[in-house]
Amino acid sequence: MEGDYYMQRDIDLREISDGKLYGSNDMVKADCQDCAGCSDCCRGMGTSLVLDPLDVHTLCTGLGKTFEELLEHSVELNVCDGVILPNLKMAGEREACVYLDDSGRCSIHAIRPGFCRMFPLGRYYEGRSFRYFLQIHECSRPNRSKIKVKKWLDRPDVAQYEQFVGEWHYFLKDVQKLLERAGDDGMARNASMYILKNFYLTPFDSREDFYQQFAQRIEKGKTYFF
Repeated sequence: MEGDYYMQRDIDLREISDGKLYGSNDMVKADCQDCAGCSDCCRGMGTSLVLDPLDVHTLCTGLGKTFEELLEHSVELNVCDGVILPNLKMAGEREACVYLDDSGRCSIHAIRPGFCRMFPLGRYYEGRSFRYFLQIHECSRPNRSKIKVKKWLDRPDVAQYEQFVGEWHYFLKDVQKLLERAGDDGMARNASMYILKNFYLTPFDSREDFYQQFAQRIEKGKTYFF
């Protein structure tokens, strides 16, 4: 299976989920009643909270910072399946997300990344598309209640968002496969620099529709690589 975001996971879906796949209109037992101060999922995540271009655009716009400024405080770069990508930084003895406040609450909840919005759901990618699955061992909160997936994601533009997620995921996977076949470290560095420059370092215009701008950049990226 292809695991959540960009990391390959060689795991039987039946071992980590309730065995079901969900669409955005399905009900799923994911609602933890506002977490009530539990912040377990905001600690010890290592480099796994990978940020996509929409995450970074939303953080930059919401916080009034550039991507370079985020790198100074809350974001770091790491290699993920052969490509350098940004992820949220963990800090301190408890390896907590830098946006976790002293009361154990998210200080950027309204502009939180897609990974955080989705948890404890994951994405199962198949056939150039994806569906969601419920991770049964990840959230420590008992007695979660049912909620519609699209309400849990808390996005007003779910259809556009899911199209973006699929486009971005498979673009990266295609680039990674290209690099694996080439086996060229120099080519891998150039690919990472292209992706960082064109999807992260170069800001999207907050006055214009993000998805339209992304569509233009992804088409240029496909032309560049393929």
